[in-house]
Amino acid sequence: MNDALKLAEETLGRLRKCCQSLEEQMGSVLIGQDEVVRLLLTGLISGGHTLMVGVPGLAKTMMVKALADLLGWDFRRIQFTPDLMPADITGTEILQADETGQRRMLAFHRGPVFANLLLADEINRTPPKTQAALLEAMQELAVTVNGKTYHLTPPFIVVATQNPIEQEGTYPLPEAQLDRFMLSIHLEYPSREDEVKIAERSIRAKWDGFKSLVQKEEFCKFTELVDKMPVSRHVLEHAVALTTASRPKDASADDYIR
Repeated sequence: MNDALKLAEETLGRLRKCCQSLEEQMGSVLIGQDEVVRLLLTGLISGGHTLMVGVPGLAKTMMVKALADLLGWDFRRIQFTPDLMPADITGTEILQADETGQRRMLAFHRGPVFANLLLADEINRTPPKTQAALLEAMQELAVTVNGKTYHLTPPFIVVATQNPIEQEGTYPLPEAQLDRFMLSIHLEYPSREDEVKIAERSIRAKWDGFKSLVQKEEFCKFTELVDKMPVSRHVLEHAVALTTASRPKDASADDYIR
């Protein structure tokens, strides 16, 4: 028991150090988004998918790319557009000839969803039919194409960016899609002081990326430790009370919710 406790303490210390390093490194290239970075890491360590909502130009894409570099994960980015098809996300079967060239067979070509960290950029610029291609992957860590199921390799995290729905050319996210996200982070414009710092930078300055701070195997140990963390009863009760109060038919809901 003492050895297990000592190992847990060492893992927790390593987790704390990695989180601090991640925040410091990302803060070196992202100005005025410290709270957003913290929430993004919270969702990541909790094993949940994250939706980032904000107008274009707030460095949402850059933030996820920086995180992918620091984690050293297999990273893919999908630019969601009105003409994007489900097969562009999951992959498709293509007729190919074998080595002899005498026989043809269907071979599955994996789509960008087969990654560890997937950036669904401007997810609400594509119709709900295409958005639905992510539902199974986000819930079951699997993709089904033509009746065949292909499993994704954990860890698998989706970070989606969303433009405000009042902007032209956007579609509202279906309830089933929203249900797949653990966190919804709303980004605001940085303060005037931070905007001055951003303006001081050259528009031609290039970001060279980061070196990986943690291996995937070690990160899996972090998530296992987080899953075992005890939560006080009153914290759980308060979380459930907030949830039920957001339902219009619940007695605890206020007039605005109803």
